Amino acid sequence: MTGQESLLGDIRILDLTGESGVYCTKLLADLGADVLRIEPPGGHPMRNKGPFVHDAVDPEKSLYWFHFNTSKRGITLDLENADGREIFKKLVKTADVLVETFHPGYLDKIGIGYSVLKTINPNLVHTAITPFGQTGPYRDFLGPDIVAQAMGGLMFLAGFPEDPPYKLGCSQAYHSASVHAAAGTMIALYARDDIGMGQFVDVSLQESVLMSLETAMQHYDMRKEIRQRIGREEPVVPGIGLYPCKDGYVFSYVVAGFGAGWDEIIRWLDNEGMAGDLKDEKWNEVWETITNYKQLVALGNNPAKLMAMLEQFYHISGILKAFLATRTKQQIFDEAAERRIMINPVQNAKDLVESPQLNALEFFSTVEHPELGMTLKYPGAPYYHISDTPWRISRRAPLSGEHNTEIYEKELGLTREELLILKNEGAI
Repeated sequence: MTGQESLLGDIRILDLTGESGVYCTKLLADLGADVLRIEPPGGHPMRNKGPFVHDAVDPEKSLYWFHFNTSKRGITLDLENADGREIFKKLVKTADVLVETFHPGYLDKIGIGYSVLKTINPNLVHTAITPFGQTGPYRDFLGPDIVAQAMGGLMFLAGFPEDPPYKLGCSQAYHSASVHAAAGTMIALYARDDIGMGQFVDVSLQESVLMSLETAMQHYDMRKEIRQRIGREEPVVPGIGLYPCKDGYVFSYVVAGFGAGWDEIIRWLDNEGMAGDLKDEKWNEVWETITNYKQLVALGNNPAKLMAMLEQFYHISGILKAFLATRTKQQIFDEAAERRIMINPVQNAKDLVESPQLNALEFFSTVEHPELGMTLKYPGAPYYHISDTPWRISRRAPLSGEHNTEIYEKELGLTREELLILKNEGAI
């Protein structure tokens, strides 16, 4: 990084994470930390998770592995092996942080828990990510992403009111816990400068999910109401919800006080000869209701009046739906933006890669993969624009054991003969 230093360039992190914490160490590695990705001999099971480059199933071609292990160096080490644990203790001596996702008590059981490691290195920050934390009645329960989403309350708010709760796509609980773990780790590092010692950071997937429920807790505190699922396939109030268009969907949020209102939409439709009867005076009462925020909120608390107006609402939505169906997402967005109407495209992966805004921000990074003879485009970080110590991907994800020689010979001083013995006994 010419003329600049990374934010965490003086920090070394030992990475013993599985899927629930690998994003935490990626965030820290891309901020410049020297992250040693420690895998068992033969490679971590995450290497077998697809998709794969050109759909060729190969542990060295997992795009999942590539994404979550950028900017890291990689070594193999068996913690179940006595010699492997002794090597690990040597690595701990020069480490600032350990991040792991083992079952509570596992590292204690094999003799390298925090109580032991802090005697080796009192400055070590040990971050542990588990389903339910290190204490409590659920401490020993297993909990993959779907369990954490359910137990953290997130699934209760996802989906349509008439259907059962939904699991959000991808691994939202894992990502949420990783973000909280990265923040907790950096806070502990900051505190270390003040108190002169490291500490244990206990991260629970359940707690992390609970803290991601938007304003659900505050909603109950202020209004004594429990937030419910409110999404619907078809908009009830015209102009609020998803509408199909020529190449996908747009989300409309035409509410009084937020951009232009229905009067501007009617002019837009009328200019295109598609306003139908919406300019007639018979709609005045309806316009007064749906363009007045207080009346709109009151309508939600008056089921009888809402039912009486549904037929009119559906008629208006039908005209808007027919109009939007004649245009692409980009056309709708551009034309609506000119009129200050809040209608936005629901973007897919292709839209995001081609987004003029994201490309202007240089969100995507091109990473060289010489072992594949190609370059791959990677998503960036939301905090890229740290002016003096920016985020960046410094290297592709490591191959299995790629940096064994670099770490074991050059840093720990082991001879090649010793490494061969350790390899033959399965320690590395």
